[in-house]
Amino acid sequence: MSCALVSLLFWGLLHQTTMAVLMDKLAERKICGDAECSYVLSMATALDDFIAPDCRFINIKKGQMVYVYSKLLPADGTGVFWSGSVYSERYVDQMGRTGYFPATVVKETQKFTDKTIRMRTTDMDFYCD
Repeated sequence: MSCALVSLLFWGLLHQTTMAVLMDKLAERKICGDAECSYVLSMATALDDFIAPDCRFINIKKGQMVYVYSKLLPADGTGVFWSGSVYSERYVDQMGRTGYFPATVVKETQKFTDKTIRMRTTDMDFYCD
């Protein structure tokens, strides 16, 4: 009985770890405030709603405040995406979740730093679980 339980537990853990997906990169380079992209570059206000098309992105509601952590440097002919997290007392369930959104749906309202680092993106920047 205990062997079957251990096997079931192992299968459940294995199944959970295989659900993660590495998605296509949106850009090869990005701008951050520090080497870990953990410092907030700026605060922005959503000009329109944005519905996330996949797990790399976050949903944004018009009027919502967004903390911007990085800005992807697009290749020619591609869209401009930033990464950040939303802040709003009305959408507490989304607070703290970080993801990408089009730079065109927000307006920067406050810059926190002008010192930035340009760096390569990694596969983990586009990891979904």
